[in-house]
Amino acid sequence: MSTVAKAKGFKHSKPGLWLSIGTSAFGAVTIYKDVKKARTESDTLKLINALVGAAALITGTALLVRELRQLGDDDVLLG
Repeated sequence: MSTVAKAKGFKHSKPGLWLSIGTSAFGAVTIYKDVKKARTESDTLKLINALVGAAALITGTALLVRELRQLGDDDVLLG
């Protein structure tokens, strides 16, 4: 298998999915800060924007977890 093919398969491998989930955790920190700032400023529109972002982050993470569970032992990089 070529290096390019392995790199393309990384996104759908266990390590790739775990990396994506970890990246989502950093996004959660940003959303938390946005919510806190919006509350401090009493800015309803910014608060709604942060909450919609949080919903998207939760949905995306749930999809990654589901794909990780479906992957099981059929990991592309492990052979």
